[in-house]
Amino acid sequence: MKAITFTQHGLPIEDPQSLQDAEVPKPAPGPQDLLVEVRAVSVNPVDTKVRAGTFAKEPKILGWDAAGIVREVGCEVTLFQPGDEVFYAGSIVRPGTYSEFHLVDERIVGRKPLTLSAAQAAALPLTTITAWELLFERLGVAEQSGEGETLLIVGASGGVGSMLVQLARQLTGLTVIATASRPETADWVRQLGAHHVIDHHQPMPAQLQALGLESVSYIASLTHTEIHFQQLVEMLRPQGRLGVIDDPQSLDVMPLKTKSLSLHWELMFTRSLFETPDMINQHHLLNRVASLIDEGLIQTTLGEHFGTINAANMRRAHALVESGKAKGKIVLEGF
Repeated sequence: MKAITFTQHGLPIEDPQSLQDAEVPKPAPGPQDLLVEVRAVSVNPVDTKVRAGTFAKEPKILGWDAAGIVREVGCEVTLFQPGDEVFYAGSIVRPGTYSEFHLVDERIVGRKPLTLSAAQAAALPLTTITAWELLFERLGVAEQSGEGETLLIVGASGGVGSMLVQLARQLTGLTVIATASRPETADWVRQLGAHHVIDHHQPMPAQLQALGLESVSYIASLTHTEIHFQQLVEMLRPQGRLGVIDDPQSLDVMPLKTKSLSLHWELMFTRSLFETPDMINQHHLLNRVASLIDEGLIQTTLGEHFGTINAANMRRAHALVESGKAKGKIVLEGF
């Protein structure tokens, strides 16, 4: 089968060897696996980090987001059958989705939204799971709650932020403040439902005060947490909660003590990595989001379509993700 692979960590994305077209054996499903014919994939920052050697030390097939059709099922599979259309984010410790066929545990797979194309659906899983778990499980916000409270999302125009804005606006009573530094990204997060937009390249506490706010209840820091940390502590109310998804080189948590602030890490791979007893929650989560999409409450966060799934197009997609200038998600479709 066709796949995109890399054989050496750390090569600049401009190097043709950084991602290569390849032929690899078609895999066979294990007991709880689905063999999915991949129709579309999207690109996430974790894809570029693994290629750079951040999380893995051996060559591999990258990619975690996918939408496709179930072609075979393992002997213990109960949730799906051949022919089902699905979307999901795979496990960080298994071969990725940049391939014609892909194996994934059924417990982290959801039904594809009926109203979306494969490309539109592929934009969603990893960032949707991250946003949902961050908001409702790590920060502890309950659905249909949050009236009178405020959520600040730092780096709101990316994939996770684009979903987080929508979930917070549609499913809670929180006032949503998004950060964006360019006119086009500010317009994007307003379109998704942000009540207010501020610029994270400018002092943020002063911009909050200009909105009539002295502090916020929750902060979701999605990028450059280390750079913004002092401001984040300043903006949080006493006993507020800070959720983080990026990878600061160091983080001195002592400034949190005076206000009794709590710090919450979110990694959507944790459940599949450790095969936790509640791993199937991601199946239920994706099905719930599919219903929200089909009801018209949530929209895809597809930002750009980069064409066919091949190494040349994938290198272009990685370059844009690495630039930090992507708006929404980059999707590739078809082999």
